[in-house]
Amino acid sequence: MVIMSTMRTLIYKRTHDGDPDETGQFGLYDCMGSVRRWNFDAVIGIGGQGAEPRRHKLDGKVNWIGIGPHRRAAAGKRGPIVTFDHFWLRGSTGPQFEKLAPVLAQRIYSRNVRALMNGLTAAEQKELNKILALAKNAPPSTGGKAPKSLKGCSK
Repeated sequence: MVIMSTMRTLIYKRTHDGDPDETGQFGLYDCMGSVRRWNFDAVIGIGGQGAEPRRHKLDGKVNWIGIGPHRRAAAGKRGPIVTFDHFWLRGSTGPQFEKLAPVLAQRIYSRNVRALMNGLTAAEQKELNKILALAKNAPPSTGGKAPKSLKGCSK
């Protein structure tokens, strides 16, 4: 059984759908580039607050969670393709981040943090564990085939 409080968790702001894709492959469009190489045990993708996330209806929502990463090299990419033991994707239907984790949301949104992994307070860690619990029973990434045309992520 995974003890959530000890998991190194990457939290990052998303601007668009598609990476990870519905099969749970993070990095197909090279989003978050070399950040995918960081030594994390879980990832939480939350919607940013700008025009692009609003256009995709991701703004302010917990969009996806991956627990138990598996990395594979990806030629021509800034980082590996990552799949997960537990993959939970909600996109625009995810819960409001600020309601689920108000302290963590305040830190990320008020300081315009793009990606965060270390230095959480006890209150932030408690909220992080609450978010990770949403995916603890989620199925694994299926890791389907990559699309024929990969445009690449601009961020």
